[in-house]
Amino acid sequence: MQLVLILHSLLRWAIVIFGLWTLINAVTGVLSKRSFTSADNKSNLFFMISCDIQLLLGLILYFTNSWFDRLKDLGNNMKDPYNRFFTMEHLLMMLIAWILVHVGRAQVKRATTSGAKHKRMLIFFGLAIVLVLASIPWPFREAIARPYYRWFN
Repeated sequence: MQLVLILHSLLRWAIVIFGLWTLINAVTGVLSKRSFTSADNKSNLFFMISCDIQLLLGLILYFTNSWFDRLKDLGNNMKDPYNRFFTMEHLLMMLIAWILVHVGRAQVKRATTSGAKHKRMLIFFGLAIVLVLASIPWPFREAIARPYYRWFN
């Protein structure tokens, strides 16, 4: 499971990079009223694929590293910020972000004009990246801090 945790930790950077790339494409597309390009499509496709892989790794960690078992003692779990974050908050916010990415990708594909595509990218992927960034256990978040990257130790 250590390898899965390392991969999960490293893949967050792909998600942050692809999410920000998608967001920048959306903002520039809306502001400059440019056409929706294959680069716009690739950015949100790569964002979605990296989120899908991350979800799979996260669920493996959740069900094999006793986080799911900790739900049995929900009262004490809610009192401990670390346990609450990893058993409830991280999972729920990341699932919502994953749903936003998939709904956003479908909405972008359905839009008929470039302006509508960029606006939908901005809304759905913008909300998703905000949730992702808020749900990462950054080293500066005292109660739930994790290192920027995790290697074998």
